[in-house]
Amino acid sequence: MKILMVEDDPRISQALKEALEDRQYVVDCAWDGIEALNWIEASTYDLILLDVMLPRMDGITLCKKLRELGIATPVLMLTARDTISDKVLGLDAGADDYLVKPFDLAELTARIRALSRRNSAVLPSILEWEQLTLDPNTCEVTYADQVLNLTPNEYKIIELFVRHPKQVLDRSKILDNVWGFDDPPTEEAVKVHLKDIRKKLKVAGAPPDFIQTIYGLGYRLKSF
Repeated sequence: MKILMVEDDPRISQALKEALEDRQYVVDCAWDGIEALNWIEASTYDLILLDVMLPRMDGITLCKKLRELGIATPVLMLTARDTISDKVLGLDAGADDYLVKPFDLAELTARIRALSRRNSAVLPSILEWEQLTLDPNTCEVTYADQVLNLTPNEYKIIELFVRHPKQVLDRSKILDNVWGFDDPPTEEAVKVHLKDIRKKLKVAGAPPDFIQTIYGLGYRLKSF
């Protein structure tokens, strides 16, 4: 799951980024509303964590702008303002949820999961493809009931494939969704990670071409 966090306090931003990345989320950070809008127009996010008080363009204005542009990405507003009128203002601007600072990390992640389920109602809580099973709540991946010991980035790659099983994903798409914009590796890193994932799948009994290479286009999961 790829999240854009729009927060101008570097201490809060860094702490939340690290905490969410520990839970296997991909997190990009923007520091003001204008920068956030540019990033949203340039990439695809599953969720936006949006502070209300921001330089250049505040969160309420940004949220309204997104909805006017037809961008339906779920927005969870984070703010120190806790009056009913402030919450109503945020929700009326198009926000999907509202969390008052200071908040508990467990509550934030629970609300993120809730918005993710709401936005992906057609997806089951356990994701499956052939004999591959992925549990987003525990970050456990199995093939034929054998647990795959994946690194965080390997897990994110597998999750990306399972959530888009029939889609051909090129290296730039994988880089964008797994590493985000903050110091991404080269495209060669995608090949290395896929090679390691295929080895682990093979040990668990998967066919060598379970992750198919579509030459000149990218990769996808194969149907058997």
